[in-house]
Order: sequence, then structure tokens, then C-alpha cells
Amino acid sequence: MHRAWMGLCLVVALAAAACGGESTLTEYVEQVNAAINRGMSRYEVIIAGPQGQVLVAQGEDLYDFTPQDLQAGLEQVAALQTEIMEIVDDIEPPEQVAELHVLFFRTLPVAELATRAGNAASWEELSESPEMAAYRDALVADRQVCADFQDKLDATEQRGVFEDTPWIPGEFKEIVDTAIGCDALPENPQDMYRPPATP
Repeated sequence: MHRAWMGLCLVVALAAAACGGESTLTEYVEQVNAAINRGMSRYEVIIAGPQGQVLVAQGEDLYDFTPQDLQAGLEQVAALQTEIMEIVDDIEPPEQVAELHVLFFRTLPVAELATRAGNAASWEELSESPEMAAYRDALVADRQVCADFQDKLDATEQRGVFEDTPWIPGEFKEIVDTAIGCDALPENPQDMYRPPATP
């Protein structure tokens, strides 16, 4: 489930910036990069583990697993998300990028979906649940964040915020593309974990 990581990465991306004080722009970006690398490596361990493959299963491949398998994978992702959120709560971004910073603070309702998956008798039941609807809606919102971020980044750059650090806008763009997973977001989020229609 690449997308479970995307929402988590939005949080992980800034976790290392929580140093108890406001960072300079350069420090901020360096800390973000370090945190993304840390989070990505941890997620890759989850994907490679015994409960990992269900996280990326779609369509007919879902029938190789049960909703309870998905619960086990999602619980690992949810635990990582919770851990990082405890750090994120203390983050104070540089004032110049506070508006951009807000866009990073997006998490998916992973824990809620995991709980529902544990009680689902079938993929069809899980697919039609309110928890799955909320999860898919969050994916739709992330697609909008990807579109909105570039506009906000451009506006911030036009205010001269990056005059002394001209490399930062490109770095931010790369961070967001990685953190939100813009290039990997599903074209149709409403199809996530949706089993094939029966004839």
C-alpha cells in the first residue's frame, strides 16, 4: 500500500525539525531530508515483512489476502504514524515557510481503517464501509495538496523568502513530491482496496 506511506510521510517529512526552537531555512530542509530518508527506510521494512504485500494489493490481487491481513499491515503503519506525530506536535517551522509547513501536516485515517478491516467479513464489506470512504477521501485531498503546494511555493518565492537560499524551492518541491507521493498517487483514489465487480 504505497499510499499508506504517503500520508505517513507527510508527517515524517518534518519530524526531525522538532528541535525545540525555530530552525533556519537551511537547517529545516536538511532535517526534513533526513527524516524522509529515515521514514522511507522504515516503511520499506514494513512492506518487505510478512504483512507488507497486502498493503500494495489491488483489484483481483486482494483475494490473495483477507481484510484481517490488511489490518495487520495497517496497524504497523498506524503505529509508525502515531510515533512520528508525537514528535511533529513540537515542530515550530521557520516563519517564512509556515504556510507551506501546514500542507505537510496531513495524515491518513489508517488506524480507523485497520480496526474496520479487522471486523470485515469480506473485501466487499470493507470496501463499502465509512472507514474506507474516509480513507479514499483523504487520498483525493492529497491530490489537491499536490496541486496547491506549487501555487503556495511560487507565492512564497515571489515574496523574496528564498533570496539568500535560491536552492530551497527546488528542494522543497522534491521533498513534497516524495513526502506526499504526488507521482504515485492513484489516478482514481476511489478504487483503492476496491475488489473487482462481480458479474
